[in-house]
Amino acid sequence: MPAIAESNSALRIADLDVAVPIAREWTVGRQRIVQVDCLEGMAALPAASIDVCVTSPPYNIGVAYKTYQDRMPRQAYLDWLGDVGRAIRRVLAPEGSFFLNVGGTAKDPWIATDAARAMGEGFVLQNHITWVKSLSIGDDTVGHFKPISSPRFLNQNHEAIFHFTKSGEVAIDRLAIGVPFKDKSNIARWGHTRDRRCGGNVWFIPYETVKSKAQKFDHPAGFPIALPLRCIRMHGMAQPRVLDPFLGAGTTLVAAEQLGAAGIGFEMDGDYAERAATRIG
Repeated sequence: MPAIAESNSALRIADLDVAVPIAREWTVGRQRIVQVDCLEGMAALPAASIDVCVTSPPYNIGVAYKTYQDRMPRQAYLDWLGDVGRAIRRVLAPEGSFFLNVGGTAKDPWIATDAARAMGEGFVLQNHITWVKSLSIGDDTVGHFKPISSPRFLNQNHEAIFHFTKSGEVAIDRLAIGVPFKDKSNIARWGHTRDRRCGGNVWFIPYETVKSKAQKFDHPAGFPIALPLRCIRMHGMAQPRVLDPFLGAGTTLVAAEQLGAAGIGFEMDGDYAERAATRIG
């Protein structure tokens, strides 16, 4: 089990000379967690120092976070996301990947697209992935979703993952997240070297069943670990440098640690940051 080292010193990343005042930071295994606003944290990172960014910002729908107030005027929210997107672009390597998870609501179905446009300014949308949380097939339903009571709207069973790159021409490892062939004759017939094919841009990743907030690491809006695992693997780089500017309960860095990658996460709420450190450790 990795040891947890906690510090109250200023943030110093790599050989950067600039220090950013912070409340606390933790080093756990290959991961660093810093309690700081993400814009301050990313300003201290060297340009082009990150290979993969996987993150999910607040959706501005009134989620009850401990510190952050998830209600802003719409344009102010989008302007802020634009600032965050530009900060990510500065720190992302030329061949890096930025995976943005954001969802809409029944009353505001355009918010995910608007958020992606704001954060994706200056990027190329290389892949648009649909994350399916729950799927009904025939009379059966597999997976979990948050039910709503409405005579007008369907339950929200999916969210978007926007894969941004700087050029739109970044090679990815499709087979790292691929699936076996149904018809095995296609392996040799189409010249494949192994029983693996691209799984496509619809990902069925259900939440694990939980019965308490503690099982969700006391965070109201996390994503399953399979999501960042797929994103990091899809980028196709051995031991990438990983960033999550909205770390929350730490799922992105848990995935990075499992894959042997070094990562850094910024989280403004001290309770969430500490829980993330404990979770990784």
